[in-house]
Amino acid sequence: MTLHQKLLSEIRSPFTGHRSSALDLPLLGAVLVLMVIGLIMVSSASMGVAGSDYSDPFHFLNRQAFFVFAGLFLMCAMLVVPVKTVEKYSWLSLFGGLGLLLAVLIVGREVNGSVRWIPLGPFSLQASEAAKLMIVVYLAAYLVRRLDEVRTQWTGFLKPMAILIVSSVLLLMEPDLGALVVLMGASMGMIFLAGARLWQFIILILLLVSCIAGLIVFEPYRMARLASYMDPWANAFGSGYQLTQSLIAFGRGEWFGEGLGNSLQKLFYLPEAHTDFVFAVLAEEFGVLGAVFVLTLILFISWRALQIGFRAEAKKLLFHGYVAYGVGLLYSSQALINIAVNTGLLPTKGLALPLISYGGSSLLINCLAFGLLLRIDYERRRFNVEKDNKNREVS
Repeated sequence: MTLHQKLLSEIRSPFTGHRSSALDLPLLGAVLVLMVIGLIMVSSASMGVAGSDYSDPFHFLNRQAFFVFAGLFLMCAMLVVPVKTVEKYSWLSLFGGLGLLLAVLIVGREVNGSVRWIPLGPFSLQASEAAKLMIVVYLAAYLVRRLDEVRTQWTGFLKPMAILIVSSVLLLMEPDLGALVVLMGASMGMIFLAGARLWQFIILILLLVSCIAGLIVFEPYRMARLASYMDPWANAFGSGYQLTQSLIAFGRGEWFGEGLGNSLQKLFYLPEAHTDFVFAVLAEEFGVLGAVFVLTLILFISWRALQIGFRAEAKKLLFHGYVAYGVGLLYSSQALINIAVNTGLLPTKGLALPLISYGGSSLLINCLAFGLLLRIDYERRRFNVEKDNKNREVS
């Protein structure tokens, strides 16, 4: 087979392979459905603000549509990159992630008191979104190299903590506590699923919870958010404003919603309606049934990612499995934290709802991550086929 034929085969195989090596269509379908829902909700939730600020009610929709097409391109591109190549250059992923977190502090753009975006012409990259995925990829490679040490010794357990501590310090300098919680949660989940001893894991979790509690207690604006979370109606027009307006949106939606486009809360009542609080607008317009449908898709994607990781690990494709765990944990933790904030289960925190909220960085990085996840599952299925073929030849 010539190099040209081999390249064409590699490009076509994830899309046109036979049944046992095809793409995970349920996972791909769920991701695409959420992206379509995201386009609809960004359009609905942003029309008022876009018309007022940009004299174009479709300003955010047009940009989000561009990000969707760009994200699909990245997903397709990731499908033809062998996972072995990703593992080979995982050390570059680490330096790239830490480099982005450092660069945003030097050349980043400040918005609402936080320096989280690196301006790239008409597009701004949220450094933490890319860095989370990059650090997870490196951590997966580390777990493969040091698996026995991680499972049996404190040193194997503590070495990745140095990287996570550096990342945490850089994230807190932005500051971006939400990204820090998501990254630490995903990383700890990966280490636990890799087989770290339970008592070590519990001790570390207690230390992390203590540190996060300290960060909240000793920062006035975080304490204000915590106070508004405990009783948002006590200061409904101050620190509790976002949460009370979000809860009103849920109350108005009832079971079947007010109908697409009929939300009142998005009309200058609910801040960040097309980003951090898009789920509240969705619940107002589509009711409990619509919110449960979206939550079901999110849970399915999260479960599917962990299942892919488990199946890959069972086939001794350890890097594949650990990356799949990381992608699933990153996605599920951020999505569930966003929904918990919208519903008042957690204090208010600025985190996008992956695949649905407006934002190029979040959408592009998630598409990249799901492209990698689909590639992991494709290689796992192909591994099964190759193994079956070898068994037939032997017999």
